Amino acid sequence: MQDAARLQKLQALTDAALAHLELDALLPTLLLRTREVLGVDTCAVLLLDEETNELVAQAAVGIEEEVERGVRIPVGRGFAGRVAADRRPVILPDVDHADVLNPLLREKGIKSMLGVPLLAAGRVLGVLHVGVLTHRLFDEDDVELLQLAGDRAAIAIEHARAFEAERRARQRVEHVQAVTDAALTALALDDLFAVLLPRIRDILGADTCAVLLVDEAAKELVARAAVGIEEEVEQGVRIPVGRGFAGRIAAEQRPVILADVDHADVLNPILHEKGIKSMLGVPLVVAGDTLGVIHVGTLVPRRFTSDDVELLELVANRVALAIERARLHEQTVELDELKANFIAIASHELRTPATSVYGVLTTLFERDEQLDEGLRRELLQVGVEQGERLRRLLEELLDLSRLDARGVNIKPKPLVLANALGEIVSEALSTGANVEFDVPHDLTVVADRLVLDRVVSNLLINAVRYGAEPITLSAKAGDTHLRITVEDSGEGVSDDLRPRLFEPFARTDSANAGSGLGLAIARAYARAHGGDLVYDPGVTGARFELIIPQTRVRLNRFE
Repeated sequence: MQDAARLQKLQALTDAALAHLELDALLPTLLLRTREVLGVDTCAVLLLDEETNELVAQAAVGIEEEVERGVRIPVGRGFAGRVAADRRPVILPDVDHADVLNPLLREKGIKSMLGVPLLAAGRVLGVLHVGVLTHRLFDEDDVELLQLAGDRAAIAIEHARAFEAERRARQRVEHVQAVTDAALTALALDDLFAVLLPRIRDILGADTCAVLLVDEAAKELVARAAVGIEEEVEQGVRIPVGRGFAGRIAAEQRPVILADVDHADVLNPILHEKGIKSMLGVPLVVAGDTLGVIHVGTLVPRRFTSDDVELLELVANRVALAIERARLHEQTVELDELKANFIAIASHELRTPATSVYGVLTTLFERDEQLDEGLRRELLQVGVEQGERLRRLLEELLDLSRLDARGVNIKPKPLVLANALGEIVSEALSTGANVEFDVPHDLTVVADRLVLDRVVSNLLINAVRYGAEPITLSAKAGDTHLRITVEDSGEGVSDDLRPRLFEPFARTDSANAGSGLGLAIARAYARAHGGDLVYDPGVTGARFELIIPQTRVRLNRFE
């Protein structure tokens, strides 16, 4: 009758094991039934954490503090550790004089214990142990019964884990899809982050979420958007790439987990101020290029798992693509605006001389016989000057269009620089302006003659028009670059014009101001040659420097 009763209780335990699909509901039911079947005071399950090779208290009855305190037992050590390592039952007749690591066992007054391994397909899942508050000699029947209960519990745990894994996988797909949907909806970065970050925080069950984007010029990460840690953006946090938590993620292009922020290498003081305890961050990468970093944090200590890392990486991939898409959209909008502004300004610039020429021709056509010779010549002079202005403007616009379309074929050739620059000065300054020439006569370079003409002639004309004499034209060549400098003695470029000095149609309000295209064209030619044109505000006057890369070439003849 006793065996029949035990079998009946065992069947009840089996029914309980099959009735629940979630571990949180399964384990408490199993433990209560197991305690009843064995007639014991306590019952607990510790499951194996394979990453740390430790047994972690998962559920308990009669010794609930084991779970509340997060007890962890290394495999191979102590009572439960021996059960898991040896894969066999272990009996402790006298806990007070046994090797136990968990101080709760003695605090609770447990006198005797029995533990069995939880095995599934030859793998150790954990340990099931029971205890009594009075000394008890567990016999072979007790061991057999607890092992049978453990075998059924192991099957139930595997079944529940499979169910939870399937559910997590389904939720992960749903979460990633939610991020993907948001990423495809918003085009502006601010709108994108406003939708994405709260979703990512909720998906990871975190308290904070932030995105930092790379500033290529400064080699820094700049806080761009955040939820739960908005101060990071408000205070303009900048983190050098390679340093601190976020900097390491960006430099190494790999996830980083901070289990304990208080004792970790973090540069951002806001993380400590907000009381963040644990963090997980992953890089935002597109086509091998790091765009930035996304990280989440919690206000209580948390052990981020490999599943958390994988999920955040999946989300980050979508976010990175969305950021790239949003940036391309913003660049397209800006380009459209620039084109519209350019067309409007160009039309205005063309209209002025065209209207003057038309007015002169109309007057001459309709009133030619009524005009005296002096007025007629004055009108013709205005027409010629405005026609020349119109011709020059059209040539400059054509230059810009060729450069934008990369229609200029750069052909560097060996040149005696002094000869080439001397010709350019003569052609550009027919008025005979005073130019001090500081170019070595034997300096040989490799450069495109057209580029030198377009850039240097423009700089010389500007120096005469806006600067003051003396004007100096100098040059020197290093191992890798040729530097040609045009410097005048005028007032220099005004502070308000400097930021847009090389933009099309940027000019002063001077009455003799040109079209404002010259420097834009000059820099475009310099860059088409692989070099650059820069402005250097000296003590007095304006100083422009043309930089052209050089290659070592043996010259047999010079042009």
